[in-house]
Amino acid sequence: MRLDAEKWRAHRGVERILKALGSADGLTRYVGGAVRDDLLGLPVNDIDFATRLTPDQVVERLEKAHIKAVPTGIDHGTITAVADGQPAEVTTLRADVSTDGRRATVEFTDDWMADASRRDFTINALYADPETGEVHDYFGGLDDLKAHRVRFIGDPLTRIAEDHLRILRFFRFHARFGDGKPDAEAIAACAARANDLMALSRERIADELLKLLALTDPSTTVELMIERGIFTPVLPEIVSAEPLRSLLAAEQEAGFEPDSLRRLSALLPRDAATAGATAARLKLSNKARKRIGLAVDADLSDSPQSLAYWIGTESAIDRLLLAGRASDAREIRDWAVPKLPIGGGDLIKLGITQGPRVAKTLQAIEQAWVADQFPEGDAFAAIVRKAVDSETR
Repeated sequence: MRLDAEKWRAHRGVERILKALGSADGLTRYVGGAVRDDLLGLPVNDIDFATRLTPDQVVERLEKAHIKAVPTGIDHGTITAVADGQPAEVTTLRADVSTDGRRATVEFTDDWMADASRRDFTINALYADPETGEVHDYFGGLDDLKAHRVRFIGDPLTRIAEDHLRILRFFRFHARFGDGKPDAEAIAACAARANDLMALSRERIADELLKLLALTDPSTTVELMIERGIFTPVLPEIVSAEPLRSLLAAEQEAGFEPDSLRRLSALLPRDAATAGATAARLKLSNKARKRIGLAVDADLSDSPQSLAYWIGTESAIDRLLLAGRASDAREIRDWAVPKLPIGGGDLIKLGITQGPRVAKTLQAIEQAWVADQFPEGDAFAAIVRKAVDSETR
């Protein structure tokens, strides 16, 4: 099997990198996800390179060709080459010396198969010759691509022991590329080693989970993860995929794109304190924690517009979609939240004494204005007059 070599060379910066790194001499190949995606007919955005050159040689050659070389992961053999403004990762062929499930000590090699053998899944261990487009497959990745099967390279337990995050990566890749029942040996290994996830940083777990939830329909995979106890050691709050399925249906009905934070909210208990504590444990940003806390709140007593005014359009849409109210969410998607058309200075001119009474009156006006669905003109003037009269009597 071959790639279209000319098409790949047309990508910005690729020709210069290949020339600098000796692809014509067999020193450098395309590798990984870009090769996989091209074979599947998917768009190729980021192109990665594998090379027999050492990191020092890579830097030397890139700089000689006036290509910026950034040592983003030089201890593990990775240099980011920036050619014509386009970054690309260049990684020296490696073999693992030791690993503790979180990080590995590697040695550099010139053996393509040795490099392939340390990768996670067969479909990610595909290399392509930039000169001919020929695809080099050492572990049956091409057959697995055709079968829409995600399979570990070699023994799944060994691959997981090398990097515990591969448990979560397996499910994400199955959700994206798999079709039908997942590989039985892989599932058994992931379930057996689920406790290994406890050794990972919560940031890495969150990153992988959010990538999974951003896929078109991850619900069947999430359900499988729940059934096999994958979440239990690190996210015991996730006990059912049904709320996620309901959310997916509402998103589709209302025409909303997948949103991983909203979908995570669907998987968490409808309790702001518990959901917030889970988000904090995952080391999500303060903004993300606040959004999740607002989403899981079940209060829908206000109109969609009023809700959007009080908690923001994004959070209002989250809450409405989680409640299955697709049409209401769609109604406020492009709604411009109005601004209260009066300020404290205006109230002082109307006779309200400066100080707490101004804030109190302004709050009363705002609440009445929102409750009446943001009236203008005489209707708004009547609200102001009523609030001022009440305060000055």
